Amino acid sequence: MDQGIKLQGLSFKNYFFELKDIKKRASRINLPLKMIDLSKEQFKLVKNPKFGYGKNLNPCLDCRLLMFKQAKKIMEEQGFSFIATGEVIGERPMSQRKKAMEFLEKKAGLEGKLLRPLSAKLLKETEIEKKKIVDRKKLLAISGRSRKKQIALAKKYGIEDYPTPAGGCLLTDPAFSKRLKELLEKQEKITENDIALLFVGRHFWHKNVKIVVGRNEEENKKLHKLKKDGNIIIELEDIPGPTTLVRGGAQEAINKAKRLTKRYSSAARRKKQVRFKKC
Repeated sequence: MDQGIKLQGLSFKNYFFELKDIKKRASRINLPLKMIDLSKEQFKLVKNPKFGYGKNLNPCLDCRLLMFKQAKKIMEEQGFSFIATGEVIGERPMSQRKKAMEFLEKKAGLEGKLLRPLSAKLLKETEIEKKKIVDRKKLLAISGRSRKKQIALAKKYGIEDYPTPAGGCLLTDPAFSKRLKELLEKQEKITENDIALLFVGRHFWHKNVKIVVGRNEEENKKLHKLKKDGNIIIELEDIPGPTTLVRGGAQEAINKAKRLTKRYSSAARRKKQVRFKKC
């Protein structure tokens, strides 16, 4: 924008990552924004990544390549000259290594047309810079995991409500990845409802039957909403406790769900016998 270039913002979302309030942030800097949902395409990559996983269940190279290809399509359809990203060399261990960045640029068919303004002076000159569409002298040479320079830039441009560095894709989280991996191993057909359930409660399995125990009133309500045909809801009668969702009707699984429901209710643990209700 400082260099007088017309921009079109792109924000990609999937089941495991979405920038909240991104539209508000874009409007504050007068950036037109297009939201693109890649959930289904990205989930296929999670199940079978061509370029492997990071430390957990994160197919970072495949995921970024998917976004680049989508951005390229829009660039060509709408007559834009290049794509710019907020990538920084060394900020992420898998997808933002210099070799990985060059590899993805080539795989996406964007050689010379992919600009990383924050690290541009540490990378080879792009066609965009050679043609003087962008002034390379005004670009930056940021690298590493520290966000100090980015935070200083945000302050310069009056941007205060940026996401915290600790946030990001849930597929990089060990606990969430373990939960998803179990689902992929035990359940062949996975729906959006199954993925939504991953974000709620404490998760247990009885053979191939999923059991989820709510941790608070809000999660208890969500479990009721996520109930599908053939699922069973178990709750305590007369005393407070969690809502438990059982994705199947096997009696052994129901018995385990009852034990878990009692375990996570302090009121129920004080009683020798408790009564349950099913719905």
